[in-house]
Order: sequence, then C-alpha cells, then structure tokens
Amino acid sequence: MQKALRWWPHILAISGWLAAGGSSALFAAEPSQRGLPLVIPVSADGVQRATVLLDSYSYSPSHLVVEAGKPVELTLTSVATIVPHNFIIKDPAGSLYVEQEVSASTTVTLTFTPIQPGTFPLYCDKRLWPMPSHRDKGMNGTVEVR
Repeated sequence: MQKALRWWPHILAISGWLAAGGSSALFAAEPSQRGLPLVIPVSADGVQRATVLLDSYSYSPSHLVVEAGKPVELTLTSVATIVPHNFIIKDPAGSLYVEQEVSASTTVTLTFTPIQPGTFPLYCDKRLWPMPSHRDKGMNGTVEVR
C-alpha cells in the first residue's frame, strides 16, 4: 500500500493534465517532485492556485514559490488514510502565519495573501505522544515569497 501511495501525486498530475485536454498550464500547478520548487503561476483572475498532497510525513510539493501581494489558493489533499495532518506556514518575525487542519483522506482549500517577501518554513506539528512530531519525521518544506 505504501508503494502505491507514492505514485498518487503522479496519477493526480496526469489525470489533471488529461482533464484539461493536455494543457501545460494546468500541469504547471500540479505537485512536483519533493524538493524541487514549484513556481505557482498567477491565473487570469489574479489568484495563484496549486494542489499540495499531504502524505505520511511529507508534502508534495514541499517548496512553493509565490508572488507577494497576490492571493494564494492551495488545495490541500490528504492521501494518508488514518493519520491527520496540518499545514503551517510561520514566519518567526510574524509577517506570515497560516494554519490549516487536514483530516485523513480529505481535501480542504486554504486561501491567504502573503505581503512580505521572504523564505518561510512550512511544516506539520502533529504528534502522537511520546513519538517524534511529523515535522521531526520530515514533514516540512519551504514557502518562498518573491
């Protein structure tokens, strides 16, 4: 089952691409490989949209690049079947704070507008005591605001 879930981001990307008639515009906002930055394009209505998959201790993509001053709409899809997660972007200086709970096997939409350029940590702070947090297990990433 674990190996099958690893293919889920690729299946979603291909199915979204096919549903759009093979349009590369939709494919550009689909999940990328872990670690590679996903530059989220600004759509005609001025909103930056992308899908982020939450799996067992990972985000895909884990590095998002967005423009300051433009709304960001993220579709957060949990492919974990039991474990709930959350999606936190937190600037230690306080210019950006976003937190969204995502139950197992659900999809939620999160909207925010980053104002200050910078690089901000992205992570899940869930944990089952006395186990390490999901962040400690590698469920983290970066949001880069340009």
